Amino acid sequence: MVNLKKKMNRGMLLKLENLVQFHGACCQLHSLCCSQAPRTQRKLLPSSTYPGGAAQLGPSHWQRDTFISAALLQYRLLATKKGKGPKTEKLSPVKPKQEKQEVEIWLKMTVAELADAMDKDIDHVYEALLHTDVDLDSLEPDSVLNEASIKDVVKKCGMKFKWAKLKEEKVRENKDAVKRPPADAASLVPRSPVVTIMGHVDHGKTTLLDQLRETQVAAMEAGGITQHIGAFHVHLPSGEKITFLDTPGHAAFSAIRARGAHVTDIVILVVAAEDGVMNQTIESIHHAKSAKVPIILAINKCDKPEADPERVKRELLAHDVICEEYGGDVQSVKISALKGENLMELAEATVALAEVMELKADPKGLVEGTVIESRTDKGKGPVTTAIIQRGTLKNGCVLVAGNSWAKVRLMYDENGRALKAAAPSMPVQIVGWRELPSAGDEILEVESEQRAHEVVEWRRYTEGQKKLEQDMEVIEAKQKEHRESYKKGLEGLEGLTWRQRKRAQYKANKQLMATRPKERMESDSLTYPVIIKGDVDGSVEAILSVIDTYDADNQCELDLVHFGVGDVSENDVSLAETFKGTVYGFNVHAHKAIQQLATKKGIEIKLHNIIYRLIDDLKDGLSSKLPPAVEENVIGSLTSLKHHKNDVQSVKTGVECGLSLDKEMEFMVGDEIICYEEKEISQKISWDPGF
Repeated sequence: MVNLKKKMNRGMLLKLENLVQFHGACCQLHSLCCSQAPRTQRKLLPSSTYPGGAAQLGPSHWQRDTFISAALLQYRLLATKKGKGPKTEKLSPVKPKQEKQEVEIWLKMTVAELADAMDKDIDHVYEALLHTDVDLDSLEPDSVLNEASIKDVVKKCGMKFKWAKLKEEKVRENKDAVKRPPADAASLVPRSPVVTIMGHVDHGKTTLLDQLRETQVAAMEAGGITQHIGAFHVHLPSGEKITFLDTPGHAAFSAIRARGAHVTDIVILVVAAEDGVMNQTIESIHHAKSAKVPIILAINKCDKPEADPERVKRELLAHDVICEEYGGDVQSVKISALKGENLMELAEATVALAEVMELKADPKGLVEGTVIESRTDKGKGPVTTAIIQRGTLKNGCVLVAGNSWAKVRLMYDENGRALKAAAPSMPVQIVGWRELPSAGDEILEVESEQRAHEVVEWRRYTEGQKKLEQDMEVIEAKQKEHRESYKKGLEGLEGLTWRQRKRAQYKANKQLMATRPKERMESDSLTYPVIIKGDVDGSVEAILSVIDTYDADNQCELDLVHFGVGDVSENDVSLAETFKGTVYGFNVHAHKAIQQLATKKGIEIKLHNIIYRLIDDLKDGLSSKLPPAVEENVIGSLTSLKHHKNDVQSVKTGVECGLSLDKEMEFMVGDEIICYEEKEISQKISWDPGF
């Protein structure tokens, strides 16, 4: 009875009562039938038939009534203890479900959002998109639908649509740092000129600077070629100071030359007297004119017998560089950088032009400048070489450049001497950057570290927004291309349901799907992954500009996995192992432990200190991926066939011979038989980087 109290409920009790009443009725019917039968047939069966005792025809009336009464009593007792009696439950009437008449829609709704807005399942949306240009095979619940598809689905479902009220997003406040307004003329003081040396490769630019500052820069440069921009402060015997920028003349460093032109006051164009105007000479002229910077012509190597300075002046006329001798305003100086001839005359011409230009700057207030080059130093971390253009830089100043910021810890000049302050026109090496800024970034001083964080966060936000817009344009273009391809694939499948059409498309693409792994393997074998590391940001930039000219993807795809500034690291080796690539380093080192790790993993590390050799090595690596070409070399012809008994291994020219022929080969009168050998030759990548 305890268990009965715990488990019994109203429904079970009603079922039990009905069952007992039905059983009692059956027993009464059975007794009635037995009472009408002959008395002799009503005797009890032997007790052996019922081992448990005497046979019973069914429960008596008092037993049935007692059981029902007890069950009802226990139920009422249990209901009383809970504080409630049996109640008759009234079911609420079922209201018929009504279709939605209006659906709120908005741009870029997903499939799941549209189904939820219509109160339908996702399959309902799929069915509504049949016979449209939407690719159902690639459609997922989170796939974004265009405006036309959203409206079509709503209309096909017999509903109306209305545009949802858009939530007004709070416009973020512009937290960027900007340059100060122009300074008052009374606060300006004279400054030294910033002069950029430009010209064709190996025309003597670095040798000229070497003589001006009496150092051996040219001997230190790999191959005698300036690999990245250099900034130097030169003190002339006359007392004047000039800041020189030595830009590379190599074709790969076009971006560095352009950057040098935009931070300079005067361009000294160096042209070799025996070579005349060359490709990088013309490019340097374009950079100077684009930046609206005056030019001084330095005709170098005039000590050589084959020198012809007048030819140089005449050739420059075609590029709108008119010397004073021809009625123009361009000063020309004949020099010999190697012997140091007429260098003071060139310096005086530079100082005279600077005086005419009346170069001045504001030494007070927040600092403004430009990053010339950046690199990662093993002991100092990120280091930048910069030109200060306004204000005076001191230790403790907080700077922002691009998406990076710094609190200046140390400052050095080009010779590694510590500086306490850097005035306008001074080149300076800055230590204290949190991340490495890019060459060409504008440097601005801000009031505090908190302000620097705000500026960098804002710039990263705007950069992310621009990238998002670009990604959306790419996605829309891909979707358009995919819709056109899908629409073309629907031809001949009209009238089929979505599942029937999907099954038909699967069968049609079965062969294509089976060949995809093979195609992927072939594609992988014709891909050359590379990792690029350079000493400074400008060098990496130059290498990437050369890689951008790569146009032989039809032969072998050049995959740039990673690039960065600094020595080859363990992470570079791991990336190369993951992508089965090669590490190329320019003016960097790979420590012994890194080299051993690379050897163990089977990774090649190729280090160079001259850029064109690195590019040549890169071309060889690409060529190694190409399959060899088969070349047929003719080694002889038969003029006649005759029967001979003797077998020989070779026959000299002019000697008659016979051939043992394959049964399938047949010859006709007049056929020419040519003997040749097949030879595999290596293919070369058809990429011309321009130098």
